[in-house]
Amino acid sequence: MRKRVIAALLAAVMVSGAFTGCGKTKERVNEQGESVITVWSPSDEPAIEEWWISKIEEFNQAHEGEIELRREAIVRADSYAYEDKVNAAITSNDLPDILYVDGPNVSIYAANEVTLPLDDFFPEEEWADFFDSSKQQNTYDGKIYAVGATESSVALYYNKDLLDEAGISVPESREDAWTWSEYYDAAKKLTKDGVVGTNIIMDKGEGLSYVLEQFWISNGTDFVNEDGSAAQGYLNSAEGVEAAKFLNSLIQDGYANIDPIQKEFHNGKAATMLGGSWEVATLEKDYPDLNWGVTYFPVADGDGIPTSPTGDWAASVTKNVQDMDAVKEVMRFLFSEENVTTYAQAISKPPTRVSSYDVLEEYNEYPRSIFKEQLMETGHPRPRTPSYSVLTAEFAEAMLNIFTGVDPQEALDTAAEAMDKDYNKYYANN
Repeated sequence: MRKRVIAALLAAVMVSGAFTGCGKTKERVNEQGESVITVWSPSDEPAIEEWWISKIEEFNQAHEGEIELRREAIVRADSYAYEDKVNAAITSNDLPDILYVDGPNVSIYAANEVTLPLDDFFPEEEWADFFDSSKQQNTYDGKIYAVGATESSVALYYNKDLLDEAGISVPESREDAWTWSEYYDAAKKLTKDGVVGTNIIMDKGEGLSYVLEQFWISNGTDFVNEDGSAAQGYLNSAEGVEAAKFLNSLIQDGYANIDPIQKEFHNGKAATMLGGSWEVATLEKDYPDLNWGVTYFPVADGDGIPTSPTGDWAASVTKNVQDMDAVKEVMRFLFSEENVTTYAQAISKPPTRVSSYDVLEEYNEYPRSIFKEQLMETGHPRPRTPSYSVLTAEFAEAMLNIFTGVDPQEALDTAAEAMDKDYNKYYANN
């Protein structure tokens, strides 16, 4: 709930014009006369922090006397600490030059002119090297507002021993991906002896939107319309209600838990799991005795559309930038082919540049190849709407209500109405 309040306050501040601040942006030049370019991004695991230290040193040595690159790593122990700091900087007119934002939040900053278009930061041939899924995530109103180094995907993990015992074979090609009915039937057969057939809940917040939106897309609809201005007739469409009913059947029939235990699949308590691409590294490192595999994201029955989630954090350039040439130099450095490759390697996520896969050959081999294939062929970003924070919170609430007995149409109607109300209040006339 608090995230919704923060989002609403942010929108209200920005739309009112108060976000322009009450003073001039601080001069960004150091004692040596170098342009100082500051990056804000969330603090991360040691390998990524080491990557940043190394790359900042490399950049500063190469640009001595001209540009100094600095980074502020913001701890996210409080899940809203990062957003709180950004919101405060908007009101005080003291944003960094480069701001990392989570994929679905690109739109809200772009819509409120907090961030700037980046289309001219790379030549056309370089943009062509970035995955379409990443460019789509970072596009608002036809312009690119952020650049990412890594992507994500979700596929169906399975316990090989349990599936072999049940006599269940898994699809070996994307064209043969399980339909919803086949997925349901497998979950039914696999639910026994204290083990549920599947796990569909990554978390009870934004993870629900990230994973479950694909059931709407595969069934021929989406959460919102193409320009992100309306959820009515999409989120709560007949196709959307059908998707919600299917997911609810897994819960109500006992084949998935609404309150799964921690690491349910990893600990052998769920036979399958809709899990992120990052789980490969976790399973390899921490669960060496688990005999597991990965197959493709399920598709709707009939003429279901093959689809899979995408998205990750990306770097945007804020309205407070003073030295645009220096910022372009930094962005081209951070998202060069080499640095995208090494960053992706350090964080164990798929890179956004196609050429990086010539170096990271592990993505050309199973199981990581599944995620690469999905990103290139079926990837779909979360809804690009400045009202995403309201949409995702309302969707999560709707699905949890559905899982506990609320009529799917009623729950989705309420969520769609809330998202449209937010969009019409803050963005419809922009």
